[in-house]
Amino acid sequence: MVEAYKTIIEGGSGEFVMKKSKFIATVHPVETEEAANEFIDSMKKKYWDATHNCSAYIIGTEHPIMHCSDDGEPSKTAGRPMLDILINHGLTNLVVVVTRYFGGTLLGTGGLVKAYQSATLEGIAHSKVITKQLGARIQIITDYNYIGKIQYHLAQDNIPTLSSDYTDIVKITVLIPQSQVEELHKKIAEITNGTAILEDLGLNYYAIIDKEVQLF
Repeated sequence: MVEAYKTIIEGGSGEFVMKKSKFIATVHPVETEEAANEFIDSMKKKYWDATHNCSAYIIGTEHPIMHCSDDGEPSKTAGRPMLDILINHGLTNLVVVVTRYFGGTLLGTGGLVKAYQSATLEGIAHSKVITKQLGARIQIITDYNYIGKIQYHLAQDNIPTLSSDYTDIVKITVLIPQSQVEELHKKIAEITNGTAILEDLGLNYYAIIDKEVQLF
């Protein structure tokens, strides 16, 4: 599992016009090739009267699947330039369809590449891009003597608290990047003189969205 990757949580659309040709980019989050192809088909149905519906998608993280289509445009003037934008932005698990309505003037190879890339950038700009981080859920079990110091440390290091349970003891579940687990163990042991218990509850991808932690 990769430590972190960029994707979108919410798709969007944007437009680019060149010499009266209109290019409409629609971006959508997907997790599988099947979902990507279904979305491409839905855009072709929606824009059935368009000149072209070119597409590109990337699926996966460690060995991503990449695909692009020029949909009748000259080879490597549409789909591949669109895919290059996704690659250069480090994005995955998304599909983009750029719909073209011909404006009556030929754009040439360079013009087409610029138009399809510019439209793709507009689509991304109108989407909600997030970074999913691989995190470890750790439960800290301690008594009330140390809870203040523990909470202070968590706040200082911006470590999100997922839940708190106060009974005769205190159980706090936190979420931290996997690379910081060992350091957390050392710090909590130092704060509590080795009396606190830390339990590993597993790994999750998470992102900070609108200042809130969301697990995936």
